[in-house]
Amino acid sequence: MLIEIILFLLAGIIIGTFTGLIPGIHINLIGIFLVTLSTSLFYSINPIYLVVFISSMAITHTFLDFIPSIFLGCPDTDTELSILPGHELLKKGLGYEAVILTAYGSLAAIFLLIIIAFPSIFLISKIYETIKNLIPYLLIFISILLISLEKRKLKALLVFSLSGVLGILVLNSQINQPLLPLLTGLFGSSMLILSIKNKTKIPEQTIKKPYLNIIKPVLGAMIASPLCSFLPGLGSGQAAIIGNLISKENKRGFLVLLGATNTLVMGFSFISLYIISKTRTGAALAIQKIFGALSWKILLLILVVALISGMISFFLTLFLAEFFSKKLNEFDYTKLSIITLLILFAIVFLVSGIFGVLILIISTLTGIYSIFLKVKRTNMMGCLLIPTIFLYFCIL
Repeated sequence: MLIEIILFLLAGIIIGTFTGLIPGIHINLIGIFLVTLSTSLFYSINPIYLVVFISSMAITHTFLDFIPSIFLGCPDTDTELSILPGHELLKKGLGYEAVILTAYGSLAAIFLLIIIAFPSIFLISKIYETIKNLIPYLLIFISILLISLEKRKLKALLVFSLSGVLGILVLNSQINQPLLPLLTGLFGSSMLILSIKNKTKIPEQTIKKPYLNIIKPVLGAMIASPLCSFLPGLGSGQAAIIGNLISKENKRGFLVLLGATNTLVMGFSFISLYIISKTRTGAALAIQKIFGALSWKILLLILVVALISGMISFFLTLFLAEFFSKKLNEFDYTKLSIITLLILFAIVFLVSGIFGVLILIISTLTGIYSIFLKVKRTNMMGCLLIPTIFLYFCIL
């Protein structure tokens, strides 16, 4: 059994690397695929092996998905905020440093997850019943907080509201994987189009390992990330913003914080599944569908898998970040942006159809409008927060 677990763990790392590096191919798609086949083609496979595969893939994905986000401006649903400081460092020749900062955060988060997992189980189980009725009000508070941090508050409110209306329309549509065109347009293709328009030139990249005190940003992530274990509509991006209010980081520290929250949110989603049987990530949902309720032994297995796959993924990220940094200068970045944009449109068309492409165009224009208003693009996370708040108040 041990050999099979190791093989499925390694297979998860390989597929997680693939999903992390290829824009638009998310672990949720692989999870849906596994759930579908678990009752037919994979029915003879021990469900424990599939749990190992999914958890290994999910943790690996949280390390690798910052590479296309920073180097190409192609966000995943959890890395959209890394485009802002990451792309700025990339234009200064420090794209490698930007990726490694997120990797440091993710690696620290893995060890932190192991340390605080069981104390968190005790704490969350005690407070969840009290807090669950307050969830929509907490989401409203966080939304107000996001807007209040802006200098141009009315413009921020406009962007938050526009993206919220767009989110309501998209999430209530019947298209497949509605978040793919929505978030890709708001945070990815909008920046790509502006890079093409401005003929952005990426300087030669410097392979330099950063030196930064990661304790503060990781502690900020530790405080904020558990929120996502029981607050729907909040992802690692919102957890990072809340964590940044606590640790008050600069751009480099924020990238560490993003990496840490991205991995911690994934880890806490497994803990949340164990405690309250709620799934906040596609990976946790797939495990629930395949395995059902988790025992403490299976949760412990997932944590061990997370530790091993996290350490391997860290070194994979170091290698691949250096590889892409060296190869990036061999391409015309404007042409590369055009090719990337076309690939994104093709992926959206294949996954979400022609209506997905229409949503991608509308969300891209919304993203460009937000940039022109000179407000933080984090306000566009209204596309998830407003629909969730409305859902809790039975408005939708």
